[in-house]
Amino acid sequence: MTVISHQLLTRPASVASSRVARAGAVAALVGAVVVGTALSASAHVGVHPDVTTAGQGAELTFRVPDESDTANTIKLVLTLPQDRPLTDVSTQPMAGWTATVAEAPLPKPVNVGGATITKAPHTVTWTALPGNKIAPGEYQNFYLATDALPAAGEMVLPVAQYYSDGTVVHWTEPTVAGKPEPEHPAPVFTVTAASASEATATPAAITQASGTNAPAETTTDNTARVLGGIALVVAVVAGGLVLLRRRPKTDVK
Repeated sequence: MTVISHQLLTRPASVASSRVARAGAVAALVGAVVVGTALSASAHVGVHPDVTTAGQGAELTFRVPDESDTANTIKLVLTLPQDRPLTDVSTQPMAGWTATVAEAPLPKPVNVGGATITKAPHTVTWTALPGNKIAPGEYQNFYLATDALPAAGEMVLPVAQYYSDGTVVHWTEPTVAGKPEPEHPAPVFTVTAASASEATATPAAITQASGTNAPAETTTDNTARVLGGIALVVAVVAGGLVLLRRRPKTDVK
């Protein structure tokens, strides 16, 4: 009886190591994309409300990174809208910083809850005390509370960022859908309309005059960047899987 032995086929170590290397490269690239997306999403001054419903009180968090290589951020000036004003705001105490709210006359009276308002908060200024600052590579959160958000629509909140070397960066440029993001986009979020039950509970949402129509629902610049990053991650992972499936041919002798 003749016994025919078959050589056991094993994948060369070089092939296995190549697959591991490719997998590591894909994982590293995915990680880089995720980190890059997170950094780009937080690279500008932005506003993050905890509530967006018209007529509801909200806390607005302004995240301010220092984008200079050498200078410190020492002052921040927020300008509040006067066509759809925030009628009452308050700041949260911050160690090492002072906060000042300045009012100004409104271009035209606004009716809120049956009362006629002729002036409202117009600017909020945060100033660093001696020895305090936002250093390069760091960021700081600034908090502003309002008793009631105005009628539904886009809320644009320009910010001026002052540096220790005298530079002032104005975050005032509008973000336009379908166009490249501007260099210094203004912080913005969308106030949403109150539901019937919410409107009944908060009549200010109904009585405050706006003079503007609520635009179609928009997405903030940070959200757009994050979604774009997620799509890129998916594409990278798909490409990585294709690479992993490509196995070099092994000659059978």
